[in-house]
Amino acid sequence: MKHEKKYPLVSIICVNYNTAKVTIETIISLRAITYPNIEIIIVDNGSNESTELIREECPEVKLIKLNKNLGFAGGNNVGIQQSKGEYILLLNSDTEVEPDFLEPLVDLLLSDNTIGAVSPKLVYYFSENRNVIQYAGGNKINMFTGRNSTNGKQQIDDGSYDYIAETDLAHGAAMIIPRKVIREVGLMPEIYFLYYEEVDWAELIKRHGFKIYYNGQSKVYHKESMSVGKENPMKTYYLNRNRLVFMRRNSSIYTYLVVFLFYTFVSIPKNLIVFILNGKYLMAKKLLEGYFWNFKNRNVKINPYLTEDNKIIYSKIRAIT
Repeated sequence: MKHEKKYPLVSIICVNYNTAKVTIETIISLRAITYPNIEIIIVDNGSNESTELIREECPEVKLIKLNKNLGFAGGNNVGIQQSKGEYILLLNSDTEVEPDFLEPLVDLLLSDNTIGAVSPKLVYYFSENRNVIQYAGGNKINMFTGRNSTNGKQQIDDGSYDYIAETDLAHGAAMIIPRKVIREVGLMPEIYFLYYEEVDWAELIKRHGFKIYYNGQSKVYHKESMSVGKENPMKTYYLNRNRLVFMRRNSSIYTYLVVFLFYTFVSIPKNLIVFILNGKYLMAKKLLEGYFWNFKNRNVKINPYLTEDNKIIYSKIRAIT
């Protein structure tokens, strides 16, 4: 006797920030998917522009308007708390999906309850023929440089990366997490505001005994950095600020000391010189501001298990039913 295929409710959460038209393109893409049981939640993260266009063009979505920008993690966390699904799919508002992208992700989670998060293959939307890979699994952050690499990056999507495998890091542009895992691990860390939050979350998920998976049988197209920009002062600030924040939260004091010395005497001076020589003085300023944030906040307890930040996060979990 054949068992009826399960289609548990999936809550798809997109955070919008001043990109209403692009977000609508994502929603239109989701209208064509074959998975029959979804809800779409759009969290407007305090945009300066009106979101009425989203409401008018996409009446089927749940639109949550925030009065201020809570950052990538904060916006997604609001969406998670307002969601009902057994599975939560965080999807960037600058993506478009294949019609059958969701089934492989859900099927994988249903097959193994030790999996804490899954990301699909990400392909650059604006690449020629849309066949250049951005992400096919992620490698662990190097604890001495604060950087990582992704598998398949800049490779042609010729089928070689269609496999399913355990990986170190999910990708924040598209990642699906069971609600039960969020209840146990906590919401996405909000201390970062922008960048590194999903990397930190993956580390928390793994510390709780769950695995991270890449599923190359699912494909999402990513219009990378449309909301922030390819080279942006805000991006420079948060990448440099949060690289050290991540190391403070996820490495030993000895490792962090090595990272701090490398950052102080190699990485920062090198990038500073490049910005100044190219006349990018605002970028140089934001680089230094991101670096010195960690001095100004050196007494802030940001260990992922001991901080006020996480106490707030864990208290929010009570709102998830």
